[in-house]
Amino acid sequence: MYKFLIRPLLFLLPAEEAHEFTLFMTRFCKGPFKWISEKLFHFEDERLEQEIFGMHFKNPVGLAAGLDKYARALHFWPVLGVGHIEVGGVTPKAQNGNPKPRVFRLKKDRSIINRFGLNNDGVDALYKSLIGRPKSLPIGVNISKNEWTSNEKALEDYLTCLDRLHNSVDFVVVNVSCPNSTNVDQLQEKNYLLELLQALKNRRKELGSKIPLLVKIGPDVENDQLKGMVDVINQVGIDGIIASNTSSNRTDLQTSKEKIQSIGCGGLSGQAITELSSNVIRELARLTQGKVAIIGVGGIANAEQAYEKIRAGASLVQLYTGMVYEGPGLIKKINKGLIELLERDGFESISQAIGADL
Repeated sequence: MYKFLIRPLLFLLPAEEAHEFTLFMTRFCKGPFKWISEKLFHFEDERLEQEIFGMHFKNPVGLAAGLDKYARALHFWPVLGVGHIEVGGVTPKAQNGNPKPRVFRLKKDRSIINRFGLNNDGVDALYKSLIGRPKSLPIGVNISKNEWTSNEKALEDYLTCLDRLHNSVDFVVVNVSCPNSTNVDQLQEKNYLLELLQALKNRRKELGSKIPLLVKIGPDVENDQLKGMVDVINQVGIDGIIASNTSSNRTDLQTSKEKIQSIGCGGLSGQAITELSSNVIRELARLTQGKVAIIGVGGIANAEQAYEKIRAGASLVQLYTGMVYEGPGLIKKINKGLIELLERDGFESISQAIGADL
């Protein structure tokens, strides 16, 4: 129904407006509509359950940052059987992001280019949106710096977000890889990263908190830079890595060069970066020797692609662009498909499959 009726109608709208309309419609999923949706989309199996970061995940399939940036639909996602969600990105002060249009569909590639520029209402507004959140759903928050904050002063922005939100979420994701906001991706450089992550860990201790700290990296880093980042992550003792953010790569796309040039800059997500993301996950798992939990993101649109990232070393996976093209039933399809793949390969649980290809 989604592919043949709903998606064609949504695709008549500009991409960002279609996304906002979809989130608006989730507020009507109540009463009988909620019951019907749960029957249609919900799937559970104890073989998919895991204990990671000291918390329970019912399944490995979550939603990536940006899909519910403002935390407006938190009570809807459990209806779809989501295993976790990452809200944000958020900055200390509200910012408008880049001018519209800033989201573009690449239908032939089943991908998207976006240059949102970390538009958000600020950390105080997100804090209010998280009041009354469902406790059964693990929720993380993606934090970053404001557009006008220099990298030399970025630390205070990240600390402000941690201070405000550490009691409202279950894990914090340090975004140092957004390609659409000024100089954020430069924070992946070793010296910046060490100072930032060490200060956040020290502040966590001062707050008397044990909230897991994760770092989100980009897919375009060279192996030498990746090794330097892992050295910092191991040195500081960061709890996890999310790999990966969107890409600036434009090679091997089916979309015409003319259209790509007319779109201009932005981060590429979806099927076009499936392999790129998996390669980063595989290298991270090798460098960390499986001692740091990895959440795999990038081009997941079916169970086989999720399973590839799990076997490459990811403990959990996240969706965004796949939901745009495949619809709300994708989470159930992936979880059911993962069970079939586990049975095929003789694994008794999803945990046994993590890093199986290494």
